[in-house]
Amino acid sequence: MGGLFGVASENECVSELFYGTDYHSHLGTRRGGIAVIDSNGIHRSIHNIESSPFRTKFESELARFHGRSGVGVISDTDPQPLVVGSHLGTFGIVTVGRINNLEQLVREAYLRRHSFSDTTGGAISPTEVAAMLICSEGSFEEGILHVQRSIKGSCSMLLLTSKGIYAARDRLGRTPLVIGRKDGAMAVSSESCAFPNLGFETDHFLGPGEVAFMTAEGWDQRLQPWHSMQICAFLWVYYGYPASEYEGINVEVVRNRCGAALARNDRVTVDYVAGIPDSGIGHAIGYATEKGIPYRRPFVKYTPTWPRSFMPQKQELRELVARMKLIPVRKLIENNRLLFCEDSIVRGTQLKDNIQILYDYGAKEVHVRPACPTLIYPCEFLNFSTSRSTMDLVGRKIIQELEGESGKDLSAYARAGSEQNLAMVDEIRRRLRLTTLEYQRLEDLVTSIGLPKEDLCTHCWDGSSYS
Repeated sequence: MGGLFGVASENECVSELFYGTDYHSHLGTRRGGIAVIDSNGIHRSIHNIESSPFRTKFESELARFHGRSGVGVISDTDPQPLVVGSHLGTFGIVTVGRINNLEQLVREAYLRRHSFSDTTGGAISPTEVAAMLICSEGSFEEGILHVQRSIKGSCSMLLLTSKGIYAARDRLGRTPLVIGRKDGAMAVSSESCAFPNLGFETDHFLGPGEVAFMTAEGWDQRLQPWHSMQICAFLWVYYGYPASEYEGINVEVVRNRCGAALARNDRVTVDYVAGIPDSGIGHAIGYATEKGIPYRRPFVKYTPTWPRSFMPQKQELRELVARMKLIPVRKLIENNRLLFCEDSIVRGTQLKDNIQILYDYGAKEVHVRPACPTLIYPCEFLNFSTSRSTMDLVGRKIIQELEGESGKDLSAYARAGSEQNLAMVDEIRRRLRLTTLEYQRLEDLVTSIGLPKEDLCTHCWDGSSYS
C-alpha cells in the first residue's frame, strides 16, 4: 500500500521527517525515501528496504540532510521521492495508490512527444506520470486537479516546493491524509499515529480530493473536498496501525468492535480466545471481552529480526517467514479448545500451517473467526495483493472449483448465509482443517467502523465501488 509523511517547520525538520516516515513502515516493504529542501535545492535519498528496516538504511545519512521542510514515503511500488524541474519550479513528489490506466496515460504522453526517465524494471514510474500530469497545467493546484480527473484508481500525494508542501488526497479518499499541528511546525501524514511522540496534535482530516497547502505557520485549503468518499474499509481491519485514526475513528476501537460483533453472533464453546498476531489481537480482545472468555496467547510473535510475512516476493519465502515468526506455546495449546480471531484470510496457506502446528501440539479444537467477510474480488485501487492473481484468493479459488466453467454469480457467494456462501465457507473450513469457520458479516463490519456504507470501499468483499 504505502504511506506518506511531510513536515514544515521553523527549525530543522530532518529528525521529525525521519521518525515520522518510519512510523509508516507497516504499510510497505519495498522502498523508502526522504527529500528535504534548503537554500541549495532539494536533496533526496532512496533505499531498498526489503531486507532491512527503514531506520537502518537512513539513520547514517541524516547528518548530511538539512532543511526546514521535507517529505518522506514508504512505497510498495516505484522508487520515490522524485525531484522534478518544470515551468512551475523544481519540486519533490511522493505518491501512494494505484493508477489503473497508467499505460493509456503513457501512450497519450508519447503522442504529445513527452519522455519518461524514471523506470523500474522497464516499467514507467506512476509517480513520474503523476508529475507529468501536474506539469502540463499552469499551477500546482490545476495540475493536482488534472491528476485526480485523469487517473482511474487512486493517487494521494505530497509536493515539496520552495514555498511549502501541497497535500492532496485521492479523489475518492481511498487513502487517508491528516494534518497535525504544534508550535512552530505543521505535519501531514497517512497515519495519525506518527503525531503523538513527535508532539503534533491532529488538526484536520483531509476530505476526498481535498488539497491543502502547508507551511510552518499553518495550512490553507486550495481545493475543496469532492462530494463522495470511498475510504478503504480494510484500513481498520488490517492495514492501519492500532493507534491511528481515519475520519476520526480509531483503528483499535474498530477492531474491538469487530471482535465483539463476531462474539454476539457465535454459539461455540471454547476454553481460550486468541488473536493471530499482530492485527488479529484487537479483534480477539473484543471477542473475549464480549463473551467473558479468557484471552490467551498460544502463539507468540518473534519480532526482533523477522520482517513482515509478505515481504519476500516469492510466496514460499513469505510462508517460511510467517512460520518462523510465530512460536507456539504448548502449555496453552495442549488439550484446549481454541478460538482464533484473524483480520482476514487471503490465500489461507499460512493459516493452514499455523493450524497444523496447533494440532501437532495437542489442540482439541481450533475455531477461526475472520474479522471481515471472504475476500472474493481483488483490490483495484491500493495495490493490495497485486502480486497475486484473482485465483490466489482462497474464496475465489473455491468458487471456481464449485462452479466449474459455468457462469459465476459472485454476488450470491458474497451474501452471508446464502446457500452458495455457506458452501464456500464450509469448503474453506475443510481445507484448513478447522473445527468451525465463521466470517464477519459485512453489515456488522460497516457498523463497527461507524461510517455509512456508501462512504466505504468494500469492493474486495462485495464487488461494489465507485470508479
